[in-house]
Formats: sequence, structure tokens, C-alpha cells
Amino acid sequence: MSNPVITVGIFQKQHDPQVFAASQVIFSQGDPGEYMYGIVEGEIEILVNGKVVETINTGDVFGTGVLVGVKERTYTAIAKTNCKLVYLDEKRFLFAVQETPMFALMVIKNYSERLSRLQHLV
Repeated sequence: MSNPVITVGIFQKQHDPQVFAASQVIFSQGDPGEYMYGIVEGEIEILVNGKVVETINTGDVFGTGVLVGVKERTYTAIAKTNCKLVYLDEKRFLFAVQETPMFALMVIKNYSERLSRLQHLV
């Protein structure tokens, strides 16, 4: 999906990474959202209606819909392993895109691919 070298480089520039323990819920389907997340370390499970549909890991992004107008989370994200995540609100995302324009294309591609996969499951 994403280029882990580029995305991890961007994530490492962010302040205040969040640490989640294995099995900890990061956000739930239907929750309001303000941030997208990037995985610096660990694995995340993506669940729709309680069913695991994808496992993502270091260098991947998730929760990106909130940056394109989606008001509520369309899936649940749970730490599969202990994880270190960074979060980007719109302001931080735009700054990251100014520094590395290819990051925007990677996020759009990631969002589009995940949306397509999720639509095929419904």
C-alpha cells in the first residue's frame, strides 16, 4: 500500500506518538473522527461489523476518511500488537504534504484501495 520508508520518515517527524497495548481499541465504527493515524511500530486490525477484514502494519495509514469529509469512522481499529502511532489532523497532514507531496498521493491511493476492498465485503 504505502511506501513504508517515506511514511515512517514523515511519522517520525511528528510529536507525541501514542502508544497502544495489544487488543486496545483505537477507535470504533461510528465514532466521530478528527485524526488520521500512521503506524510507526506494530500491527492494527481493521474490523467492519465486528469482523476482521484487514491487518495493517508499520508504514501504513488509516482513518484517512476524516480528512476528506467523512464525519464518522466506517470501521473499528484495534491494536493487534503493542503499537506506536502518530496522528495527523488536517493542519499536520497539509504540512506533511508540503514537505513530501508524494505523501498525499500515497494517502489517497491507500484510502481508495481500502474503500474498494470494504465495498466488496458488504
